Amino acid sequence: MVASDWTMQRLADILNRSVNRPEVLETTALGAAWLAGMHSGIWPDERGFAATWKLDRCFEPTLDADTRLRLITGWRDAVRRTLS
Repeated sequence: MVASDWTMQRLADILNRSVNRPEVLETTALGAAWLAGMHSGIWPDERGFAATWKLDRCFEPTLDADTRLRLITGWRDAVRRTLS
């Protein structure tokens, strides 16, 4: 998901928040490797591990409030119709 510029921009737009994409896209695998390494004493503590994080790109919201509300309302309606 994070490899998709469109998805990351859509998240920023809908959430109305900046969305940061890390250089390492496989964060689930990296997190699992870190947990295993931390418990075996090879990897650093949380702060040391967090210090290795690097930003690839920051996506800023671009939608106006009316468009955002219209999209969220449409999504909620689609979910409601799907669940009924």
